[in-house]
Amino acid sequence: MHGDEALWYDPEPDDSRRGQVLRAAAACPVQALRVEGVNVRQAMPATKPMRAGDDSFRRAGRIVIVGASLAGLRAAAKLRQEGFTGSLTLIGDEPYAPYDRPPLSKQVLDGWVPAQRTALPRPGDLDAQWRLGEPATGLDLARKQVRFADDEVGFDRLLIATGVRARPWPDPSEAALDGVFVLSARGDAVGLRRRLAARPRRVLIIGAGFIGSEVASVCRELGLAVTVAERGPAPLAGALGRVVGVIAGDMQRDHGVDLRCGVTVTALEGDTGRRLRRAHLSDGAIVDVEVAIAALGTLRNVEWLQDSGLAAGPWGVACDAGARAVTVDGMVADDVFVAGDVARSPHPLYDFQFLALEHWGNAVAQAEIAAHNMISSQTERWPHLAVPEFWSTQFSTEIKSVGVPTFADEVVIEQGSTADRRFIAVYGRRGRITAAVAFNQAKWLEFYERLIERAAPFPLDFRAVDQPDGREPVPAEIPDQPVLMQEATVVVTGHDPSGRHAQFVDRER
Repeated sequence: MHGDEALWYDPEPDDSRRGQVLRAAAACPVQALRVEGVNVRQAMPATKPMRAGDDSFRRAGRIVIVGASLAGLRAAAKLRQEGFTGSLTLIGDEPYAPYDRPPLSKQVLDGWVPAQRTALPRPGDLDAQWRLGEPATGLDLARKQVRFADDEVGFDRLLIATGVRARPWPDPSEAALDGVFVLSARGDAVGLRRRLAARPRRVLIIGAGFIGSEVASVCRELGLAVTVAERGPAPLAGALGRVVGVIAGDMQRDHGVDLRCGVTVTALEGDTGRRLRRAHLSDGAIVDVEVAIAALGTLRNVEWLQDSGLAAGPWGVACDAGARAVTVDGMVADDVFVAGDVARSPHPLYDFQFLALEHWGNAVAQAEIAAHNMISSQTERWPHLAVPEFWSTQFSTEIKSVGVPTFADEVVIEQGSTADRRFIAVYGRRGRITAAVAFNQAKWLEFYERLIERAAPFPLDFRAVDQPDGREPVPAEIPDQPVLMQEATVVVTGHDPSGRHAQFVDRER
């Protein structure tokens, strides 16, 4: 956010900025992350397994967190806040301390916030062992060991918070062209920022989801020519449906984006120096470009869990509502928990379907649930029942959502005006409200969140402020969700009940 409500990434603002920080905290439309200081005493590692909820485990248990980002850091802080004084280890594949990712496609790209200033608040007294730049390579559930390339570390409880990474351009030789980028990690943002600052003649963005649309917005703010190629009918259609996506598409075109929907990029072409020069589209068009960003979605970081016995695959790591991991056999692993973007858990509001949510707020909430449950007895554990939410800022418009828009068959503009791009769209499925999306109207979303929690009837039957005339639900036109697998990946072995188990089948081996 720019202006007086901007949030600075500065843990120790000077007096001239303190007032602005306080105003930003009060006006910020999203949940702020607060990592409070904790006082812990050093404890010796456990010499034998202990049960969660035991005082002895809180004093001297061993907890390992794989994934040193938002969810991992928040879980670590929550463990200390709830009195865990045992051994705590955080493992991260990147060499950086935990940092915030949403600014990478916004403030970092436009140069407003340096990448190194996106570090998350990190308590100095967390009393943890950090293994940064050391990716985990495997998991031995039977021995309770996380494996590395040349050693391993033991645990009594494990939290998996490895998150996601950007899906690369599918052709490796084209992906290696100078000028082709993805945007997921801090290093990606630094390289792309440097290239945008060099003023390329045209930028191509492949994919008009939230990341692609945010990058397009930044490019236009920088005065750069932008072409967006989207295989779907409209930007954001995969997340919000075609009805709202068309509005987002009009917004992009009004800001000078060369938006091309219903097309794909078939090839990226470089010159003799392996520098990107043009892109070929499925409709036969050729676009001269110097920079291309592949915004094709994400891949969940689960490769290290292959052969671990956990239900981990392209969909993420399955877990129950208490964040406990599920095994290949469909059973719960009491000592392994999952949180953040890599987790896939059932939600009662959505017919107990397993949802994988790549949202900042979900990572914080689920990490705190997981941390609490790791050190609590069975009767004291909490379910993760938060209503999903996300936000995006693009083309001077704040887009925020509560609920799951893709779990809907109809939508209605309940408040405001689509022409002014200040409205609330309410989504419903089979007679009940499932989600609400606001364009520059986030102040009303808490009201709709309560309706979602109560499974209120859809369409709504009461008058609201700024309600348009003749509002009627229309089909939301949510695209079919892609099928991750085309054939079975699990087989059941054995005939005796004591020896009957499930196992993954790797078709690529």
